[in-house]
Amino acid sequence: MSNQLNGSSLTKKVIIGMGLGILIGLAINFSGLNSEGSPLNVWLVSGLFHIVGKMFVNSLKMLVVPLVLFSLICGVCGIGNLKQLGRVGSKSFGLYMMTTAVAIATALVAASIVAPGKGMNAETSANFAGREAPPLSQVLIDIVPGNPIAALANGEMLQVIFFAILLGVSMLMVGKKAQPLVDGVEMLNEVMMKMVDIVMSAAPYAVFCLIAYSVANLGMDLLGELLSYVLVLIGVLLFHLLVTLMLTLKLFSGLNPVMFLRKMRNVQVFAFSTASSNATIPVTLRTVTERLGVNNSVASFTIPFGATINMDGTAIMQGVATVFIANVYNIDLGMGDFLMVIFMAVLASIGTAGVPGVGLIMLSMVFSQVGLPVEGIGLILGVDRLLDMVRTAVNVSGDSVVSCIVAKGEGNFDDEMFNNPAAGLFGKDEIRGSSGD
Repeated sequence: MSNQLNGSSLTKKVIIGMGLGILIGLAINFSGLNSEGSPLNVWLVSGLFHIVGKMFVNSLKMLVVPLVLFSLICGVCGIGNLKQLGRVGSKSFGLYMMTTAVAIATALVAASIVAPGKGMNAETSANFAGREAPPLSQVLIDIVPGNPIAALANGEMLQVIFFAILLGVSMLMVGKKAQPLVDGVEMLNEVMMKMVDIVMSAAPYAVFCLIAYSVANLGMDLLGELLSYVLVLIGVLLFHLLVTLMLTLKLFSGLNPVMFLRKMRNVQVFAFSTASSNATIPVTLRTVTERLGVNNSVASFTIPFGATINMDGTAIMQGVATVFIANVYNIDLGMGDFLMVIFMAVLASIGTAGVPGVGLIMLSMVFSQVGLPVEGIGLILGVDRLLDMVRTAVNVSGDSVVSCIVAKGEGNFDDEMFNNPAAGLFGKDEIRGSSGD
């Protein structure tokens, strides 16, 4: 595929699109012309920006289930060793749970020190329907699909992952007789990656529309009222990304965090734009395998798995929001409450879909367990879309860190590719880049 990108990388164009989207969105917001029913709102913001942005997000979501299914089967067959598959799975799960627990503990400590929400009026006209926390038994039961076709149709990612792994293991155990089927799945996986190329060609324009739409509709007055909450949350998110995750990467793999962050920019921009870990899977998978040097046999397992159960950013939001709402309503939380928040956040992250807004559902579960009023979530609804974008960027970064660590430990990592700044870059002549097919 030889679509020209006018001499600059796709990543740079996406970043430019994001920057222009922020500027245009702020200009529309500050102008006051974006009121509901106004021509600017009807034709541009809720019209063109919304339509183009949603079409792009839907295009990414369209790829997720078949890409996860085919890539996971290829990954299981590519590992070729059931013992190694077990190691990859257990290491990934352990690291994801560890980083999530550390993330929310950091958030609770930081929020307790800064104490956002002290002295703020607790009245809110916004309503939010809570949800009871599912028992651990139901979480485990729901991993196994009663109907795999329904799981694929509904995008139930944990169930899709379970079915794909079981199918891959079965194909592996059949051996040579299943080789034609393995070859067919590998071909389908290649076709899906080519579809990613096609969708990605529209990325700079779609990101511009997504960001412009979100910023234009963000209430700046509300942002001012919630400034302490927003600043603490963003501060902890950045600390987790730049300190906790980078120290984890260095400690467990010895890889250079600076090089990792440089190569992750495009993934973080896409995650920020879509606010969906699942929608970002195609971009994350491409970057991890073609830029960072993780073998596809590992990445095809760890990336979809991480997008489903790894919610570092969302866990941080739960920690900060819990302390914030407790301060707003003058409710004292003890050490037992904090431990319950950590436990609930880690539990709720398992099997929670990586889609926009899901953090608020998880937060309602946490609130109900520690005795906080669920209607307090209405206070943060206005700024949650922006913060959801930031925490999703942290989530996908955590997925990629764990992928690198696991691949390095299993000897399925290309150090030369990782240390080469130009490796797999979305180049000026091809969307796919020099690493090609």
